[in-house]
Amino acid sequence: MAMLVSPHDQARTERSIAALNTKELKAFTKWFAAYQAEVWDMQIEADAKAGRLDKFAEQALAELHAGRVRPL
Repeated sequence: MAMLVSPHDQARTERSIAALNTKELKAFTKWFAAYQAEVWDMQIEADAKAGRLDKFAEQALAELHAGRVRPL
């Protein structure tokens, strides 16, 4: 995996986060969770558009048609 952030920048970011007070950390955590969800959604959408999820859909449909699926 390629290094996206220099070790110096990562250390600086870690120090900044560690210095947050409880209220700031809570706000940061909420923002970061939303950010991660947005990035995940964009990746899933890109994968779906590119057909990278098609084999999983095909497998699920095959399981359904074979009667190997039960209600949740």
